[in-house]
Amino acid sequence: MITGNTKIAAIIADPIKQVKTPQMVNPIFEELGSDTLMVPVHVSADDLSGVWSSLKAIKNFEGMVVTVPHKTTVAGLCDEISEAAQIVGAVNVVTKTANGTFKGDILDGEGFLAGLLSQGIDPKDMSVLLVGAGGAGSAIAYAFAKYGIKHLTIANRTISKPQDLINRLQASFPDLKAEAVSKPEGQFDLLVNATSLGMDENDPLPVEESVIANCDTVAEIIMKPQMTRLLQTAQDQGRKIHFGEHMLKCQCKQMADFILSN
Repeated sequence: MITGNTKIAAIIADPIKQVKTPQMVNPIFEELGSDTLMVPVHVSADDLSGVWSSLKAIKNFEGMVVTVPHKTTVAGLCDEISEAAQIVGAVNVVTKTANGTFKGDILDGEGFLAGLLSQGIDPKDMSVLLVGAGGAGSAIAYAFAKYGIKHLTIANRTISKPQDLINRLQASFPDLKAEAVSKPEGQFDLLVNATSLGMDENDPLPVEESVIANCDTVAEIIMKPQMTRLLQTAQDQGRKIHFGEHMLKCQCKQMADFILSN
């Protein structure tokens, strides 16, 4: 029941039709006993700064989830961001504090890690191959570094981007053992695809089939389709697979908690 006491949260994106967060977060708000409603807000990159000011002015606005293409820009608009968001250079959730400022965090990595653990996959003693060093990949790398995994290999077309990320991570986590590669080789306990390759059925695989064959478990961050070409290939090769939806399910609870933390 929406009343005059109801508070508002948002998810901002462009496009917006594909988002699934409101229907997952609103039941969580209800479970937490919060009279808060999340609504989708379609905002273009050109209009973001104006909308940002308007959201700050709404007295009953609680916070927001941020997705494509706004994560990097929002990191610069927030009044305060977490260490993870500083290292990654992106924000995907914002809370409006008691004094009216916006505080941001990036929960892609924490959500992905929680999703793994929820399915009985503990990467603590694993050698992990992470493919992609964009926003999501960087957040997952941060979560792995903080968790203390055995070894992290980040594969990207250009070495400079993942190497820069590793340098920033090792400044905060000096015990992290990691390397950047353009073409992964060897055996890995866990392969994580943090690229967008797989959203379209005609996309190429993010790594060669021989690499997939040398990984015990293969995981996605892509949620639609559920069974990407990568996961299908891994399953056909007898590898254990992990769906992207586990990341979203775990992250939604974390997002709800953060938005209401003000």
